[in-house]
Amino acid sequence: EGMALPQRIIFPPEKICMDWQQRQRPGAGLFNLGNTCYINVILQCLTYTPPLASYLLSCEHSRSCQQQGFCMMCTMEAHVTKVLCSPASAILPGAVLKDLKFIGEEFEYGRQENAYEFLRCTLSAMQRACLSGSHDLDISSQETTIIHQIFGGLMKSRVTCLSCQAVIDSYKAFLDVSLDIRAASSLTTVLEDYVTPKQLDQKECFRCIKCKKKADASKRVTVHHAPRVLTLCLERADQQTGTKISKFVEYPEYLDLRPYMSDTAGEPLLCSLYAIVVHSGDTCLEGHFLCYTKASTGLWYRMDDEFVDSCDIHTVLGQQAYLLFYAR
Repeated sequence: EGMALPQRIIFPPEKICMDWQQRQRPGAGLFNLGNTCYINVILQCLTYTPPLASYLLSCEHSRSCQQQGFCMMCTMEAHVTKVLCSPASAILPGAVLKDLKFIGEEFEYGRQENAYEFLRCTLSAMQRACLSGSHDLDISSQETTIIHQIFGGLMKSRVTCLSCQAVIDSYKAFLDVSLDIRAASSLTTVLEDYVTPKQLDQKECFRCIKCKKKADASKRVTVHHAPRVLTLCLERADQQTGTKISKFVEYPEYLDLRPYMSDTAGEPLLCSLYAIVVHSGDTCLEGHFLCYTKASTGLWYRMDDEFVDSCDIHTVLGQQAYLLFYAR
């Protein structure tokens, strides 16, 4: 609906396995080589993303990869295999650090960077690797890679003319959702506000195709197609003051996406929390990142660089979360 059908399916969705293929102890921690905690937390959260880990551990990508030089999928495949299969308590994510500039030009070795930006650049680099060798693909086909099949969803934006009630719908693919938490105390209130219709201000000057003139309008954004893995960023940098928003925002272990969908009448769309990233520090430009992830056994672990310690769900839900990862 509203989107062109892909001319080609790069990775069939029925091949995605949402559960772990085997239960095992948590993998290795990751050494910090000086301001590399932002890299470590994202690598750990992706390592414990069940459908991605299952795919990477199958080595399906590397067996058919034709990429010359750097390939983010091959790099992640080697990394995840090493973390989950190594007998060591901690390893060095050397391949990722070596090719940092290929993941994102803005990243400089030894300089503190933002974990959310590193996540976005890592997913983009993996997406590029999945499209390597595929030329002249339409946009819809490009959004059928394993990366989009796991992390990708579709947002629907409906603009309604307040003069004649005409509506214009548009759709946009996403791999993550960034949320304004300034006025909220819980994730559910943030999401409710996200899908609440907002009146467009005059600067956005909506021109109604039915009225044939500029008119006041409202805009409502909803999740039209839910991703298999939902990645949420609770924005902790106040855009107006530049200070860090250090308040606690409540988030559930199980999240029903149905109330935030375009079609709210269907079955519940339950997602389960499996990883979070936490930033500690007074400002967003400094400090430290650590994460909590759920291993294949269903047990939770606090991962602070090379240290991996067991913890319980109450500890996980009591954090000042920055990034939240939910799996359908």
